[in-house]
Amino acid sequence: MSHLKERDETNCLNCNAQVHGKYCHICGQENVEPKETAWHLVSHFFQDITHFDGKFFSSIKWLVTRPGFLSREYMLGRRASYLNPIRMYVFASALFFLIFFSFYHFDAKKTINTTVNNVPVSEMIKMDTATYRKFVDELVKNDSTLAFAYDKGRYLQYLDSMIIGKGGFHFTPSKYTTKAAYDSALKNGKGDGWLARALVYKQIEINEKYKNDGKAVISALGNIFIHSIPQILFVSLPLFALLLKILYFRKKEFYYVNHAIFTIHLFVFVFIALLIVFGINKIEAATHWGWLGYLSGFMTLFIFIYNYKAMRVFYQQGRWKTVLKFSLLHFTNLFIVMILFVIFIFLSLFKI
Repeated sequence: MSHLKERDETNCLNCNAQVHGKYCHICGQENVEPKETAWHLVSHFFQDITHFDGKFFSSIKWLVTRPGFLSREYMLGRRASYLNPIRMYVFASALFFLIFFSFYHFDAKKTINTTVNNVPVSEMIKMDTATYRKFVDELVKNDSTLAFAYDKGRYLQYLDSMIIGKGGFHFTPSKYTTKAAYDSALKNGKGDGWLARALVYKQIEINEKYKNDGKAVISALGNIFIHSIPQILFVSLPLFALLLKILYFRKKEFYYVNHAIFTIHLFVFVFIALLIVFGINKIEAATHWGWLGYLSGFMTLFIFIYNYKAMRVFYQQGRWKTVLKFSLLHFTNLFIVMILFVIFIFLSLFKI
């Protein structure tokens, strides 16, 4: 409520209707003097922030401790005491991706490298057998899956296959390096369709832009794709709700919007849980406390347990029916997400 002086006039400044009382019965605007001090503006801002925070944290408490409760409350019309689901999703997703993008980025020059433990491959080739085995002993301690590295020839061949920076980046079988050479081949009868031609032209364009540096291309592609994850989630949200609508088609009292609200609350919880998982992983990386890996795994598993319990509470169905629908939901959703990933990876090629 505003502390500004009430106007003597009874016409609403917003819609010009006659005001009976302090608020307009048409648009709801308070009938106060439009002139306000800087102090009032600042105090009003903090009132809005604390009001938002109060609703946000109380809603988060119910969201985390009582799966499905908030969605059920919203469906039953009890909404004033809780934060609007859309605002909750926007706030939670913005916070999640702000932290996620601060800590995670893709760098092919680090993940696909010509060195191992800061030792160049060229130097490894020159090592005598004793030095090489001592070097690999340390390597295998950190990654037991590389036990085959004791076979020097196989391991160096493996490393060479990972060095994809040579000769550019190829996502088509074509080896043409210029558009002129490819156009000449097309004129001489090379039978590529319009899609194949578009992909080859794009491949040539990308390699020219990045000067045939395959690692730079993969770094750019990886970062574009990572920054597409919010869009993938945004697209998958209504699809997830549609799957729920199909699975619960016999429950006529549930409209599509009800399934969408349930999905929004579920996604917000997933954001919170993943932030905790990221935090645990960062602490484990810094401290090397192995037991934190089990805690991280449990938190990941708990996301699915939470989803199951939320479905039981919200849809009010028995245990085995919920288990069956839970399984069908996630199997089908996995297939949809894989398709979305392929589509967005393909789209990422045309953004670099």
